[in-house]
Amino acid sequence: MTNREFYRAVSNGKQDVLQLLIEILAESETSYCVIGGLAVNAYVEPIISLDVDIVVAVGNTERVIEAAERRGFKTELFPHYVNLNLPDSDLRLQLQTDLTYQDFIPRAETKEVLGYSMAVARLKDVLAGKKLAYQDSTRRPSKRQKDLADIMRIVEAYPGLKAQLPDGVLPE
Repeated sequence: MTNREFYRAVSNGKQDVLQLLIEILAESETSYCVIGGLAVNAYVEPIISLDVDIVVAVGNTERVIEAAERRGFKTELFPHYVNLNLPDSDLRLQLQTDLTYQDFIPRAETKEVLGYSMAVARLKDVLAGKKLAYQDSTRRPSKRQKDLADIMRIVEAYPGLKAQLPDGVLPE
């Protein structure tokens, strides 16, 4: 079983939802990058998550939403993100619309993640995004703990990045 087949099986997908999203982004000529846990997986030993966080270029969000809806995705709009879901998959796709992440897009690199070739935020940007998420006290405690675990995975693999963390983020 390939990484891709495994990821699809874990996400309970009758369709290859992540590949569909990558195709939608290409067809709509949208610059993007993957952030969050999936991006962490591009740099360290992967952990499976059903969350896929993607930043799309400002001004292209509507085009991506329309293309996704034509492919059967259901959309739900929130202040800083848009959820995209297909009924026959457990993957949770989030288009991040928070302007904080826009600078990540031009620095993104094409990476292979779980068998998919995609634009991924560079490592320092992934770490910066994880720090922001971890420090956001409005997030659920379980999400913040996952962010902390991702931060720890990164700095264990790249010890030189530990200096970029604020005091108190990692245990001694």
